[in-house]
Amino acid sequence: MRHARLVSFLLFLFCAIFPSHGESLISAETKGKIDKAVADLLASSGAPSASIAVVTEGRLAYAQAYGAARLDPRREATPAMRYRIGSISKQFTAACVLLLAEEGKISLDDELARWFPELTRARDITVRQLLSMTSGYQDFWPQDYVMPMMLKPVQPQDISARWGQMALNFDPGSKWQYSNTNYVIAGMIVEKITGVPFFQFLQKRILTPLQMTSAINADATPLGPEDAQRYLRYAGGPLRVAPKEGRGWMFGAGELAMTASDLAKWNISLMNESLLRPESYRELEKEIRLTSGVGTGYGLGVGLSLTNSRRRISHGGEVSGFTAANEVYPDDKVAVAVFTNMDATNASQQMAAKVEELVFGQTDPAEATALAEMKKVFASLQKKKLDRSLFTANANAYFSEQAMADFKTALGPLGTPKSFEQSAQGLRGGMSFRRYDIKFPAKTLRLTTYIMPNGKIEQYQIAPTE
Repeated sequence: MRHARLVSFLLFLFCAIFPSHGESLISAETKGKIDKAVADLLASSGAPSASIAVVTEGRLAYAQAYGAARLDPRREATPAMRYRIGSISKQFTAACVLLLAEEGKISLDDELARWFPELTRARDITVRQLLSMTSGYQDFWPQDYVMPMMLKPVQPQDISARWGQMALNFDPGSKWQYSNTNYVIAGMIVEKITGVPFFQFLQKRILTPLQMTSAINADATPLGPEDAQRYLRYAGGPLRVAPKEGRGWMFGAGELAMTASDLAKWNISLMNESLLRPESYRELEKEIRLTSGVGTGYGLGVGLSLTNSRRRISHGGEVSGFTAANEVYPDDKVAVAVFTNMDATNASQQMAAKVEELVFGQTDPAEATALAEMKKVFASLQKKKLDRSLFTANANAYFSEQAMADFKTALGPLGTPKSFEQSAQGLRGGMSFRRYDIKFPAKTLRLTTYIMPNGKIEQYQIAPTE
C-alpha cells in the first residue's frame, strides 16, 4: 500500500509539473473564446473548416479543429487531419540549406553558378539571395488559381530552365519580390549536394528528429479521405472541390502537408533552437537588407517583424484549396498555427490574429486589467465624469472643463461600443503605451494611452480613425 501511495504521489507530482497536452496552460474560458472566435470567422469567411495549434510556455497548449473537412459525404474536421501548408514549407527548405552549411558543404554567400551556371546571371546571385527573395528571378506562380499548364506534371529542372533562364526582374539584391522559383532552385541545390531526393533529406534531417510523423510530401502524394479536402469558391458562390496542382510544381516551395500539432513541434524547435546551431538560427531570422539599405521584413523563408513590441517570425501559405498562417513569438514562447481548406481567403490570418490576442490577453494579466480600466474611463467620460485619482497631474490638466464638455458631446451620443479591443502596445518614455480600437455601428475611435510605472494614467487621448 505504501508503494502504491508513493507511485500515486509521484504520478500526481509529474502531472502537476508536466501537464498533459498543455492542460492548464490555457484556461477553459480562453479556450471557449478561441472556439467562438474561430467558429465566427469560419462562418463569415465561408471556409468549410479550420485546424489550429497553440503553443504557450514553449509547449503545445491547445489543438482543435472546426467545421467540415469534407462536404460530400460530410466529415467533421479533427486535429488529426492533415492540411496543406503551402509556402510555410519554405522555411523547412531554408533549414535544409542551413544544415548543409553547418557541414561545410555550402555557404549562403556561394554563387549560384557553383551548381547551375546555365541560369541567368548565376555568377551574380548568391544562395542567400535565393532564400531571401532578392535574386530577381520571376515567380512562376503569382496567380491565386491553378492555370491549365499547372494541372500537368513537371520536373523541377523544367521550372528552372524556363523561369530561371528568363531576364531578371531586377538586379540581384536591389529589390524584394516573392518568387516560388527561388525555392524550386534551392530544393535542386539540396539534391545536387546530397545526391538524394529533396524530401528524403528533409524527412531524415528535420521531420524525423522533430517527430513530425504526420508530415508528407503532398506535391507527390495527394491527401487521402482521412484528411481535409481542398475547396474554392467562385465570386463567393458555393464551395467547389479545388483542382490539385500537377506533381512537381510545389517542389521545395510548398510541398508539405501535416497536422497543425506537428507544425507546432517545428515552432517549438524555433523557440528552443533545438535543431540547428545558434548561428544558423541567426541567419534564418536575420532581416535581409537591399543594396539601398532598406530592410525587407524577410529573412530566409520567414517574415520578420515587431508586433506590439514582440519579436515575430511568421509566414502564410496557399496552394490550391488550402490556406495557412503560422505565427511564432520565440521570446514569449507563444505560437499559433491555423490551417483552412479553402483558397483565396485571409481567414487563417484573421483567426491567427484573434487567437494570439486571446492568448496574450491571458498570459499578460496587465493587459486585461488595463483594458477593463480604460473601458471604465471611457464610460465615465461619456457622462462628463472622471476619477482624477487615476491620472497624473499632466493628464488632469489636459482634462480641462472645456475638454470634459467636448468629450461628453462627442462620446455621449454613441452609446455602448460594439467592441473595445487593444490593437497595439509597447514602451515609450519610461511608460507603457497601449492603443485601443473602439468600434460603434457608424464609426471607429482610436484611444491612445500612456501609463506610468506607478499605474497612473499620463495620457488618455481619443480621435476618430480615418
